[in-house]
Amino acid sequence: MVAHEYAHGYAALTQGDDTAFMLGRLTWNPVKHIDPIFTILIPALTLMTYHVAFGGAKPVPVNPSKYTNYRRGDIIVSLAGIVTNLGLAVIMIPLIVGLGLLGRALPVIGDSAALLQVMFTYGININLVLAAFNLIPIPPLDGSHVIKHLLPGVWSLRFQRAAPFGFVMLLALVTLGRPLLNLWMQPVWAFSGVVVGLLKPYILPSPWTT
Repeated sequence: MVAHEYAHGYAALTQGDDTAFMLGRLTWNPVKHIDPIFTILIPALTLMTYHVAFGGAKPVPVNPSKYTNYRRGDIIVSLAGIVTNLGLAVIMIPLIVGLGLLGRALPVIGDSAALLQVMFTYGININLVLAAFNLIPIPPLDGSHVIKHLLPGVWSLRFQRAAPFGFVMLLALVTLGRPLLNLWMQPVWAFSGVVVGLLKPYILPSPWTT
């Protein structure tokens, strides 16, 4: 989530908006991105009640009026976090392969390399899920900022009027609307399964894998 939010702030800076930079949010320090409600309270409550941790980081503040081109800037900034999550997932693939080769060449580090492989495998899954989830066109998720620029004028205005109810819709989606959310995520899980399957020849045996 830190990389995701940093990407939003950096993309905004490249588009002419220095708000995140001036407020100290253009940082890799995770503490700066923690929101007491969205990062701690809500995930704890949803995990206890619905067995799914739903939450997020503190949104990076941006001022779209500062973008040199509002439409282009809004789309770029919104997609920056998603692209970052996809990039992280891709980076972890050669890392898993490299650790497998290194662990076989140096058996003494086998268990440590295997543990890192488990972490990076989870990293692939988590980053793909984060990218797909943020593409959902419900405010305030990133996908909503993109879809509003693709809709016809009147439809776009009606869509933007629904923004105040976005969080309620999200809660409904991750609780009552789980079948619909599962359908949205199905391609992600299928793709992740294919990737992990291709990596199996390089996965080291360890106490953390079955």
